[in-house]
Amino acid sequence: MFSLKQNCWFIRKVVVWSAVSSIAWSVLLLPVTAAVFVLLSRFSLFHPIQWISECTSLLTASSSIFSLVVLCGVVLITGLFNLEFYTLVPSIPCSRMALLGTVLHPRQCVHSLVYCTMGMLVMWCASVTIGGRYSTLGIPCRGSGFNNCIPVVTCLNEYHLFLLLAGAFMGYSHSFLGVVQNMYYVSFQPIQQYKYPRFKGCLPMVVKCSVIQSLYSARNFAALYLFFGYAPKTWISSTLHLQIDSSLQPLDSLTGLLEFSLLYHLTISGTFLYFTWYLTVLLFRIYVTEAYSFPVQSTFTEDAEQCLPKVLAETNTLVMKFFALQDLALLSQHSLSRRLEVFSLSQPGGHPHNWNAISRECLSLLSELTQRLVAHQDAVASNGIKPLQRDALTAPFTPDVDSPFSSPAIRRLVGQQEPLSPWFGTVQSPHIMRRGPKLWSASTGETARLKLTFTLSLNHGFSLSKMFSSNVQLPEASSQALFADSQVHIWALQGLSHLVAASFSEDQFGVVQTTLPNILSCLVVLLEAVDRHFKLPHASSKPVRAVCRMGDSTYKTLRFALRAALKTAIYKITTTFGEHLNAVNISTEHRKRLQQFLEFKE
Repeated sequence: MFSLKQNCWFIRKVVVWSAVSSIAWSVLLLPVTAAVFVLLSRFSLFHPIQWISECTSLLTASSSIFSLVVLCGVVLITGLFNLEFYTLVPSIPCSRMALLGTVLHPRQCVHSLVYCTMGMLVMWCASVTIGGRYSTLGIPCRGSGFNNCIPVVTCLNEYHLFLLLAGAFMGYSHSFLGVVQNMYYVSFQPIQQYKYPRFKGCLPMVVKCSVIQSLYSARNFAALYLFFGYAPKTWISSTLHLQIDSSLQPLDSLTGLLEFSLLYHLTISGTFLYFTWYLTVLLFRIYVTEAYSFPVQSTFTEDAEQCLPKVLAETNTLVMKFFALQDLALLSQHSLSRRLEVFSLSQPGGHPHNWNAISRECLSLLSELTQRLVAHQDAVASNGIKPLQRDALTAPFTPDVDSPFSSPAIRRLVGQQEPLSPWFGTVQSPHIMRRGPKLWSASTGETARLKLTFTLSLNHGFSLSKMFSSNVQLPEASSQALFADSQVHIWALQGLSHLVAASFSEDQFGVVQTTLPNILSCLVVLLEAVDRHFKLPHASSKPVRAVCRMGDSTYKTLRFALRAALKTAIYKITTTFGEHLNAVNISTEHRKRLQQFLEFKE
């Protein structure tokens, strides 16, 4: 998670300024989106000239300028929330209770409250822009002030209240979906693009997601207002001393809600609200994931902490390590001069410090992932998921069968035989011994009643157990959480494989040959662990289908991307070295596995 409290040069000089640039562009694009909203909200098909003139006068009005200032404040707060809440490793709740705990966390509750407030502010600006019956919260009641005989009485404008409550509902929906859909997860694009082409390519998706989410929110809020709209309307009217005009059609009814103009303005306003937030999110992702180039080595001592080998070993600032591994993957493929710096020797001394530091960090990351996979497989093999512990509240009712007041029907239900039963003890024929007289017997009606009572108690216990068993680990989510940070491993694989392949012709001092056996062994061991993971019964073998939403779901396919990157890395090395790999000192099992890659059988 990005935090402004981290005292790191990379956060101050790169991340913060990228976020500021994204916020600035969001503010600059706000008048354009506001103008489009004005055109759509005042749309008139049969009076185009009047429509254009009204929109032009409205855009230059003082109320519109004030609304634009309020919207700029909303965009600024949204950008600051993006900087504070965004993370590079997605938070994947592995159980329903974990998801519930995330939603009810005090930090998330404050976030939801702020977004509800911002949603109401945006909807207030939208209602002022639309004008007419949506403009103010209080309006003169019908018939009041007529011929100066009846005093002016202010009534509650339910249309304005409806839009304000819809804004609060959409704000909470945005905050809630930010947790459920991991909207605060920043993923790096596999193909580097300039900012403008990427923005232009993602803009239609943002518009589509805004419209779809607005339609869903409008439907859900209309249904919610139909059943519970009377409560906030009554509370606000009594608090603000506004009367309810009974001559108007109430909106908490089917006839009031099924009005085309109301639903149209609700959908358009919701689209404008979501588009404003989604556009800020998109610009933040574009700017904050722009590639950064670290120097491989420096001649000045004070700049040594900013060099790539030092940055790769950083553990406190995760975002800097992500950018360093991305830079490593890029330089290994596209920069000959920087690769030569990696293969160079130190002067004086003649030691490959750059290569040793880079390869050591990459191998450490891959070994850590291998150990994590092996531990997970051992836990699954030994049924590592803890069994559900029942307490007095969740355990089903078990009658005391040893009690003298226990019925034989109860004993038959729980599977305990009577001492005088022919089935007690050794199994024998029922014809050998007759059933003895029963000291306590139950009639047929009592037996049926007790059986029904016991069955209901058992079912009630199972239902409570099912409710409290929501803390059970979800297998698919557990697999996704296992590979949540696999983007760094993918970059480490790409960087290592391309550097090793390039060393075949570019390494003049043979610095890579000293670590080549360790690299090959590490890759083969990781491949075996990944293959065993995909053979587990709960691990899906197919990527999930992409849906239209602003929440980044690429983390769900990271394990498939890692497996592909791992095989590609091994193929890259084996096809480059060919039969020369037979001279590398590795184990026989690993050599057999590499031989399959040499023969293209993997």
